[in-house]
Amino acid sequence: MKHFALRAQRGIALPVMLIMLLVLLVSSVYLLRSSTSTTLTATNMAYDAALARAADFGLHTGFRWLSQTAGANKALLDGHVPAQGYRATLDTTQTVRSSGFWDGSREVVDPNGNRIRYVIHRMCKLDLAYSHKDNACVQTATNTSTLGNTVRLGDSLASDSPVYAGVPQLHYVITARIDGARGGNVVTQLVVLISA
Repeated sequence: MKHFALRAQRGIALPVMLIMLLVLLVSSVYLLRSSTSTTLTATNMAYDAALARAADFGLHTGFRWLSQTAGANKALLDGHVPAQGYRATLDTTQTVRSSGFWDGSREVVDPNGNRIRYVIHRMCKLDLAYSHKDNACVQTATNTSTLGNTVRLGDSLASDSPVYAGVPQLHYVITARIDGARGGNVVTQLVVLISA
């Protein structure tokens, strides 16, 4: 029978193992915090997206009224219509955070029960007809592009046809706002051009 000499144990494995366990513990804590942070970020982004979709309901409601009114009675757009959230002027000193910006706004409720406020501003200085001498409105001229043709879009090729300057398009801004349950809010805007 052979006798093996017992070597003195040095115990180096225990400190190495404890260091490895400590590294794993710290890594798992950071991984947990990272996944929690990612989950919160994804949740907040989904919440903001849901609020933005709800605010779009206000934009669509305002646009529907504006386009129907422009088609049926365009003269009504020369003055304020508070019951529909319409302002015939835009005060450029007000921002969407100012309470004065939302004067005359209208509140609607979407199918999910969200309460959305919207206001429509005609981009004019005064609540008068756009062509009034004292009024100044943001306007866009009609499309004059030729697309490689010798004649502008919508013009006639007849040599004796009258040439009209065209009717300008007035600018309207529809702004919708929803205040979320968690203190967040979303504001969306839509610019609409309608022939004067």
